[in-house]
Amino acid sequence: MIGYDENGLPKTKNVLAKTKKECDEKLDALKAECGWIRSKTVKSDMRFGDWVEFWFEHYCKPKLRPTTQANYESRIRHHIVPELGHIRLDKLTQADLQKFYNKLKTEGRVRQVEHYGEGLSNRAVRGCHATCRAALDKAVQEGLIQENPAIGCKLPPKKTREMQVLTREEMQRFLLQAKEENFFEVFLLELATGLRRGELLALQWDDLNFETGELRINKQVYRVKGDLTVSEPKTKASIRTIILPPVLLEVLSEYKKGVFSRWMFPSRIKEDAPMDPAWCRKKMHTILELAQCKRIRFHDLRHTFATAALENGMDVKTLSAIIGHTSAATTLDIYTHITDTMQEEAAANIDRGIGKVTEAEECIERPQKPTEEFQPVKSNRRKPGTGCVTQINDHLWEGRYSPKWIDGKKRSRNVYAHTREECEEKLVVLIREMKAELAQLKAQAG
Repeated sequence: MIGYDENGLPKTKNVLAKTKKECDEKLDALKAECGWIRSKTVKSDMRFGDWVEFWFEHYCKPKLRPTTQANYESRIRHHIVPELGHIRLDKLTQADLQKFYNKLKTEGRVRQVEHYGEGLSNRAVRGCHATCRAALDKAVQEGLIQENPAIGCKLPPKKTREMQVLTREEMQRFLLQAKEENFFEVFLLELATGLRRGELLALQWDDLNFETGELRINKQVYRVKGDLTVSEPKTKASIRTIILPPVLLEVLSEYKKGVFSRWMFPSRIKEDAPMDPAWCRKKMHTILELAQCKRIRFHDLRHTFATAALENGMDVKTLSAIIGHTSAATTLDIYTHITDTMQEEAAANIDRGIGKVTEAEECIERPQKPTEEFQPVKSNRRKPGTGCVTQINDHLWEGRYSPKWIDGKKRSRNVYAHTREECEEKLVVLIREMKAELAQLKAQAG
């Protein structure tokens, strides 16, 4: 990469060679020619954009995972360089950075503005600040500047999404509906182990020993720039072995008879590939809706497992090892509200013992509602030629129609709305317009 164009997109040059050694030599020469190897020319009066790029390529990028690299590159390319890249490194002030962060919050989004608004989220702004601060910290260490101007900037508050868990009744309905949708085994294993989504979908049959019940977690699948990648987990604690209960082993053993792939949960589109994490998440949301459960994230299934484990008496140290936390302190920090509830229940038990109040008497005072039997919704697939409607988030629906064009390739167009009903109406209009356009093109071609 030799720089950026006026739209913030990277400009590149490349070299070709018959051997890797020759290619490395040519690449080094190209970098030197384009000014990328700046170890002798790094100065305090260089542009901040040049320093950020140099810092990322030489100090930061080599130790980052591909997904993290992509995040850094996006921040630098779309936000930092266009806004701050022209300022001299030794002239960059806290006021410049503060103005930059404020602008990001109000009008910093460069894509999908019509869906999410003009401003970036608090998390995205804090991410840009973290990148600037780390680059400037290194500039201080190199003696290019005296102090880091990013220290002391006022940032938007760090917001954490509220953890949600499924109740026992919701889990039952969810699994019944998952069975109807042919996704029973993947979600049963998730609720029984609390694996991360990438860990769950990276499982292969060789990772499971049916005789001992040992399940080895040593891989994860994730998407980088549109392609699925399988690699080792991020931390050593994530590489672990857990023991599955006999009932779950029986289910997986029966399920394996119908799976002709090395992957435990293979893609239903591509050969010899794991299931796409995004597709699994979308399917989960569909099942939750049909099962009349609250809308949660996939990661909340992990929280559901951990909550149930703690409530049923599992100690924190064992739970920490099962779900792959670095230490039990991390588990305690995340599930403090659960342990607090357990302490309250323990206090209530003591109170019952002192006050001679039995659980039966409490149940008489607070009668429980009987659980209604849930009947899963039969799979209701849309008719061909009517497009598809997908819920993107709590307030946005997407309608898509993808007919074959006269060249034999599919052409997709989308509509968006705040309710499903409105989206269906817009989709009908879109389909009518596209069919008319297609008919006209066929008439002209014929």
